[in-house]
Amino acid sequence: MKALLLGLVLVVAVLALSPQVCSVEDGQSEIAMGEKLVRGLWTDIKNADIEALESKTADGFQSIHQFGANNMEQELALIKGLAINSYSLSAFKVTRNGPLVVATYSVSVEETIEGERLSKKPAPRMTVFLKTEHGWQWIAHANLKPIEETDK
Repeated sequence: MKALLLGLVLVVAVLALSPQVCSVEDGQSEIAMGEKLVRGLWTDIKNADIEALESKTADGFQSIHQFGANNMEQELALIKGLAINSYSLSAFKVTRNGPLVVATYSVSVEETIEGERLSKKPAPRMTVFLKTEHGWQWIAHANLKPIEETDK
């Protein structure tokens, strides 16, 4: 019994003293987790890394823009056509409920969507991630940046 107790104490001591790797799975606040997921997503979007985005997107993905809703294939086609030089993310608000992380934030980005060049003025976005057997995956996105109507 003493040997078992001593062994248990040694295991606990080793675990307590070993360096801990912090991931979005353990020890991070909801805000840090959501911000990390969003920043990784935006890196892939800026680089138009379609392969990475495909691997990080859940079945049933939907997005909404002023011009309408997109499924995964449509959103990836839109991303392929983006030309993003730089962007900044701010004002994160993140909540988690079970396997869902919902992040709202502001984005300042100069981009072209549907042939319209949008201003760099910050605009709100919402991104939702779903915890799956493949890790955290992008399941929904809302781009709330209005496309200014122009008289043509």
